[in-house]
Amino acid sequence: MSNYIYEHRDKVRDYECDVQGIVNNANYQHYLEHARHEFLLSHGVSFMDLHERGTDAVVARITIQFKTPLRSRDEYVVRIRVKKEGIKWIFYQDIFRASDDKVCVRAQVDTVCLINGRLGDSDELNQIFLPLISE
Repeated sequence: MSNYIYEHRDKVRDYECDVQGIVNNANYQHYLEHARHEFLLSHGVSFMDLHERGTDAVVARITIQFKTPLRSRDEYVVRIRVKKEGIKWIFYQDIFRASDDKVCVRAQVDTVCLINGRLGDSDELNQIFLPLISE
């Protein structure tokens, strides 16, 4: 996949690994979520500020394909691209091991917005994301 619009770099911490010495599968969701929040911040929008203004972006579905495990102290890069379908925003997020650019995870994260508790379309997120779509 190409057409990435954002990337976030980070490093695996020891406590994120399981007894096998690899990152526990659940931690990849943390990596993906943190990258989405950092992506928002790079556009001047805080996830918490959105909530305080009545907009809650929530995950409706997530699909993760595990390809190559990360290990303690591995540096990694989460790359993101987005697509809009109706009121749903779809984040395609791939995690690469930084040392060799090997794919570790491919994920599709479908999100929707609750505006003051009701399913809806966020004008604020549309203003941020729509100009970034290249498809």
